[in-house]
Amino acid sequence: MSRVWEVPVHDSTRVRDARIAAREACGQAGLDARRTAAAELVATELATNLLKHAGGGHMVVNLVAPPAGGPGTSVQVFSLDHGPGIADVATALRDGSSTAAGSLGAGLGSCLRSASAFRLHSVPGRGTVAAARIDPASAQHADPTAGPGAGGITVSLGQAEHCGDAWGWARSGGLLTLLLADGLGHGPKAAHASTAAVTELRRAAHLPPAEILRRLHTALRPTRGAAITVAQVDTERAELRFAGVGNVGARLRTGNTWTSLVSHPGIVGAYFPAHVPERRLPWRPDSLLVVHSDGLPSRWTPPADAGLLAHDPSVVAAAILRDASSPARPLRDDTSVAVLAPDRRTTSDDRHL
Repeated sequence: MSRVWEVPVHDSTRVRDARIAAREACGQAGLDARRTAAAELVATELATNLLKHAGGGHMVVNLVAPPAGGPGTSVQVFSLDHGPGIADVATALRDGSSTAAGSLGAGLGSCLRSASAFRLHSVPGRGTVAAARIDPASAQHADPTAGPGAGGITVSLGQAEHCGDAWGWARSGGLLTLLLADGLGHGPKAAHASTAAVTELRRAAHLPPAEILRRLHTALRPTRGAAITVAQVDTERAELRFAGVGNVGARLRTGNTWTSLVSHPGIVGAYFPAHVPERRLPWRPDSLLVVHSDGLPSRWTPPADAGLLAHDPSVVAAAILRDASSPARPLRDDTSVAVLAPDRRTTSDDRHL
């Protein structure tokens, strides 16, 4: 799932590019014609909205696991901007509502109807993040609100086709495990390493994090290796277990306090430490874990917006990535941000179809 499509949208010609990116992603995910048409429509509407209302922004298309960890691959379409924001999101989601002259006002409403899940967070004066997920037919009966939630976003350095970062998650009984891998270097070989880690996670999700990392070390030996963080929530014990090897960052929010979680030096698949510390912490209803590759600036500022933090993890991750960069301070590496939350908390602006 290391293939990434990123489209800067600053003029009308890029709307077509966003639509093509969604189509290509659906082709790689193996989605049928109906779902591909839905993804193209969502990408077109979101890109058009960037031009009409935000003065431009970015579209990012990722391949992700479907809800409940079922078979197949979903397509996630993100829209990120630092525009004026939306004062009344509920009204904007209704068909016929628009602030743009000559607009039919059907954009966000059509996204809400067409996507398997559509989520939007906007703050006046600070911009908007939208995330639409298009699922395969195999996921149409899955419950996307069940249990703890995981979500993330990945972008490549210089909008390259392949990203050396990857994230994934898996459930095993009462355990939900989140993994983020940063393959050594850039390009297809780095992508091969990080993708191999995500693939192996599905076979090892019943193990504790330190044991998962040891298993990944064996699986990644034929690759160039990766920095990897593994975070696991035991829902029965209300406990978070965390272990990492290499330069991958993590911060845990409990109440209003953010705590950094440190990984051990090394490279999974190449230079594995003799002992990997595994940290255990309480996992509360208000907990939130953010893991990220070193493409994110080391001094990024955790969000304080309670409305954002209550959103689906994919929206939280996208907002963190958006706010950590700007045209004057572009991301300096392949970058992934993934978020683990106690549940998929929903609001009127965070809807599942």
